[in-house]
Amino acid sequence: MAISVMNTVSYGTDTIHWFVVGPISTNCYAYVSDGECLVVDPGFDGAALAQQLADQNITTIVATHGHGDHVGGVAELMRPSTAFLINEKDVAMAQSATAPGHRPGESLPPDPTRTLSEGDVVHVGTASFRIIETPGHSRGGICLVGQGTAEGLCFTGDTLFAGSAGRVDLPGGNLDELMHSLTKLKEELAPDCLVLPGHGTVSSMQEELATNRFYQ
Repeated sequence: MAISVMNTVSYGTDTIHWFVVGPISTNCYAYVSDGECLVVDPGFDGAALAQQLADQNITTIVATHGHGDHVGGVAELMRPSTAFLINEKDVAMAQSATAPGHRPGESLPPDPTRTLSEGDVVHVGTASFRIIETPGHSRGGICLVGQGTAEGLCFTGDTLFAGSAGRVDLPGGNLDELMHSLTKLKEELAPDCLVLPGHGTVSSMQEELATNRFYQ
């Protein structure tokens, strides 16, 4: 299946490439800073993503959770020096061929280089991302809060979407945990923080607090 580059934008001194991949339109982001590239949620079409990013120095791949539509392209993007990071609670699911969102024939990700927990920091060039654990859609869901040259944006995975939030009817889903995670994002993120979700369009916390039914 082909992928499309939805947008390539400058973010201060950095660059964000936004791809839509797979049959359920998963957002995959490549954040480029000072010669290094962080890939977030390479869900499907890993070979095509690898071709698109062939000239990038992919230092790190982060999965916001372990569903197949967010990890199916990890294996094809891995290089000898690339680190694969995910929350430990979702490792087993990410490596299961029967996990939600997994497409038959899609490669399974390797063992993570290390696992991510609350407060961990992922570095890429002059940017960094602080990890917030946000279970609810899955047990090991995380969000990445930008710092340094990435200040003012957050990769929210399937926790928070424009106008909605992650489903909780899959294994590991829990509505109470999801609502707690959404409250956590409300407390952690500034109103003008950009929300870059796992599916759908980019938004802001201000917009979501005003219009998202999960915040009403």
